[in-house]
Amino acid sequence: MKVVILAGGLGTRISEESFLRPKPMIEIGQRPMLWHIMKLYSQYGHNEFVICAGYMQHVIKEYFATYALRNSDITFDFETDDDDKRIIVHSKTIEPWKVTVIDTGLNTLTGGRVRQVEDRLGDEPFLLTYGDGVADVDIAELVRFHEDHGKLLTMTAVRPEGRFGALQLSGNQVVDFREKSDRDVGWVNGGFMVCEPEVLGYIEGDQMFERQPMEHIATDGQMVAFKHHGFWQCMDTLRDKERLETLWASGSAPWKTWD
Repeated sequence: MKVVILAGGLGTRISEESFLRPKPMIEIGQRPMLWHIMKLYSQYGHNEFVICAGYMQHVIKEYFATYALRNSDITFDFETDDDDKRIIVHSKTIEPWKVTVIDTGLNTLTGGRVRQVEDRLGDEPFLLTYGDGVADVDIAELVRFHEDHGKLLTMTAVRPEGRFGALQLSGNQVVDFREKSDRDVGWVNGGFMVCEPEVLGYIEGDQMFERQPMEHIATDGQMVAFKHHGFWQCMDTLRDKERLETLWASGSAPWKTWD
């Protein structure tokens, strides 16, 4: 399946980093968030990506334009007059990816971005996710779950950790306090979706995909949730980035399930 990644937002909640680059290009362990997401899909054999870019889209294009050079050993021979021998690549350690980057506009909403790449998808199911979240989702199991249920859209449902301590009050008296956990938070959209091509018909113009289109798909009984009980983390804030950096530096990042 082709993998569509939404990577065009402004990333205003992490403006300390996003004023320099698009949010999906913010680095964790000296690799863009986008790379981490693509490595997960690639592990399961999904190597064709359609990236819905927007804000600072040129940064994404430039990254992939020089990807092979930055990940290979190379000799630059400036003495030769033979253009074919001026750059000699000795080894390549790059993935078998086919990456299409589409400028879907600066202020386009998520549904509008997906609709703009419709002609790149064909009449086939496709995978869809956001460019700012990592997880250890078993993509093969997710696809099997989608096929077994026969619905138009399967969403990976996650329960994020609570950010604040939970209080139980009696008037002004705190009678119980504990750090909030995922038990205090309901299931939310974690991305990592599987879509049938008919999903595109629910998008009318430039809409938030998560509003009317997904609401109508759900009310039509055509959406199911794949409950993921493992690791999931979005990168909304600088605090989120620092947590992911710490996990990566530890050598045991939960989302790094590839070799």
